[in-house]
Amino acid sequence: MPSNIQSTRSLIPAFLHALDSILLCLSLPLVQWLTFQSLNQSTVTCSLVACVLLFVTGELFGMYRPSRDRSADTEVRIATAAWTITFLGLIVIGLLTRTTETFARSTIVCWYVFGGLLLVCSHMTFRGLLELLGRSGFGARKTAIVGANRLGLEIAHNAKISSDSGLNIVGFFDDRGVGVLGEKGEGRRSALDADQPPFLGNSDLLIEMIERGEVDTVLLTLPMRAEKRIQALLDRLANTTASAYIVPDFFVFELLHSRWTHVGGLPVVSVFESPMYGVDGWLKRSLDLMLSLVGLVLVAPILLLCAILIRTTSQGPVFFRQKRYGLDGKEILVWKFRSMYTCDNGPVVKQATKNDPRITPVGRILRKASLDELPQLFNVIEGNMSLVGPRPHATAHNEHFRKLIRGYMMRHKVKPGITGLAQVEGSRGETDTTEKMEARIGLDHRYIRDWSVWLDIKILFKTIFVVLKQDAY
Repeated sequence: MPSNIQSTRSLIPAFLHALDSILLCLSLPLVQWLTFQSLNQSTVTCSLVACVLLFVTGELFGMYRPSRDRSADTEVRIATAAWTITFLGLIVIGLLTRTTETFARSTIVCWYVFGGLLLVCSHMTFRGLLELLGRSGFGARKTAIVGANRLGLEIAHNAKISSDSGLNIVGFFDDRGVGVLGEKGEGRRSALDADQPPFLGNSDLLIEMIERGEVDTVLLTLPMRAEKRIQALLDRLANTTASAYIVPDFFVFELLHSRWTHVGGLPVVSVFESPMYGVDGWLKRSLDLMLSLVGLVLVAPILLLCAILIRTTSQGPVFFRQKRYGLDGKEILVWKFRSMYTCDNGPVVKQATKNDPRITPVGRILRKASLDELPQLFNVIEGNMSLVGPRPHATAHNEHFRKLIRGYMMRHKVKPGITGLAQVEGSRGETDTTEKMEARIGLDHRYIRDWSVWLDIKILFKTIFVVLKQDAY
């Protein structure tokens, strides 16, 4: 049984948290001085509450996670969004406690602008400093990769393009020879980077280089099935001062939002998992409820007009509730305005096509403007749907495609949505071929892997433009 595995903690997030807290505590008094306002007890209280709120929103938006995979523009948007949510939270708390009365409006507005600029500038400055140190090689570890294979190539490639990785890859080592790298390290590496580190030799040479001080860190990228080889190499490395790390080879698996977790006290890696758990799930649900209630109030006249038009122009119910699969594959009833003369809801459901004779004249207008989807706001409030997520398919379509497309049901690890990534990335409409459905499922999986509050907000805004220019039927 393996011993307890401890996770390594970086000082960078803690440093950024502390820096942001200091900037917030200094910015409010400075803004009050610039706007000719006197300091009071509320200044200290407001600053401390802002620090706490920013700590929470910053973690939720990923502002303090490693930024090597994010562009500078994304970094600015995340910091701005986190500060905006923090400030709105302060306003709400201030209104409830009547502490906003102690601050002039000019002070409040200036603090939002000035505080946001300070946070963005500090994060971008720190990001630039890390990149500068990375390019100069400051603190970089002389690293050897044991395993001339695909995983080793990925590690070397990522270390090269990530200026803040802190790794200086000396070369590849493998007792089997050059493996996928080809003769003299050529061949496979050209698929990623023509300037990959060279293949140097076997483990004997590696031990010699460690003893000469030319290598201080070893990354083992050997396949998981090579347990004996890994153990033998670890036994030899135990007699050196090099730091050794095992990099699990997960390329052979299809991981959906994988993460480290614990089961029965043992470290495990989730393979199929929902990202909407804990605080993230609570935040997404809160956003759904808030926006859905506001949306219902705003579109109430449109809902009423649609209901009247449907009722007076064709026979049948105003609303149509169709069986769909929801979270964890549980059956739900999805609300829609009836846009057809028929209400197919059985084991066989024919998808709507262009110029479909089943669609009513009013229904064609509703579908073109996506107004037939508006009643699904009731599903969101009820809790069996979300504003953003994989679009729910008819039960009959689910049963058909789940047999044809590998990983089809993984899209049900999250609640279905009124709109989703597939709908704003060109996979909206009829899926009359398996290839089209595979493309949609691929985007659904990408949404689950990359989910964040910011992604939901972007999809909601993109949906507006998609609806305005779409050619639905």
